Amino acid sequence: MGLRSSTEARILDAAEDLFFSQGIISTPIDAITARAGVSPATLYRGYASKDALLAAVLERRQNAWIEFWDEAIARASTDEQRLLAIFDALEAFREQPRGSRWCAFLGASAEYASAPPEVAAAIRADTDAMRYRLTRLAEPVSAQDAPALAEQLLLIVSGDLAMRLRAPDHTTGTARAIAASLIAQRA
Repeated sequence: MGLRSSTEARILDAAEDLFFSQGIISTPIDAITARAGVSPATLYRGYASKDALLAAVLERRQNAWIEFWDEAIARASTDEQRLLAIFDALEAFREQPRGSRWCAFLGASAEYASAPPEVAAAIRADTDAMRYRLTRLAEPVSAQDAPALAEQLLLIVSGDLAMRLRAPDHTTGTARAIAASLIAQRA
């Protein structure tokens, strides 16, 4: 038997809050169940392990992030703006209540020397989705060079997210300017 959607949301909310404020490895399951107001049996009815719970948190976060990115793309009026929309989405996502000081996927990657399979799959899915989407968005700007441009933009985005740890008030302005310059060279 699965979980009620309201119970699942409480568990995922609690896990996300604790994982990305206290650390994944240092957050015990009993802290998550206490925050969510559920028993361990209820949590384990929905998630076989802490790793499976983390993978579900990351998947939910990726889905929410993609919605923000899609909205930013929809607001753009040129191919270049659609490609740069990732930076608009990063700022908008950060400002929402479930936003965070940096990237949950980088945080999860940093906590494990070798991530458990389900966590590694969630991290890989996020990276692959960004790579795929950036490549598709780069095609109208630089058809023959779209994969290389996407890789360069992915590196800029990852660096921008990591800078949020060094400077909590960091914004995407510098990363966006670098990306815009890179795109202009190919247009």
